[in-house]
Amino acid sequence: MPRMTRKQVYIEPRQNRLLKERARRYRVTEADLIRQAIDRGLERTATRAPDIEAWKRIERFIGRRRSQRVRPAKRTWRRAELYER
Repeated sequence: MPRMTRKQVYIEPRQNRLLKERARRYRVTEADLIRQAIDRGLERTATRAPDIEAWKRIERFIGRRRSQRVRPAKRTWRRAELYER
């Protein structure tokens, strides 16, 4: 087994109950379940790192749109026509 680092965390009573239940059901230790959950959580969020350049492009786009004066388009239909369909 690789070298381990001890961490101490607080969990809610509900989480404690579920952890004990699942550890019994799968016949593994609670610590092993916690390690597996941490790995799964980290794998999921690893691909979600924000793309800073994409955010900058979005901010520039929003800035340009805000500075433009947008005129409402003239409707070519009447409200009553919607009910006639």
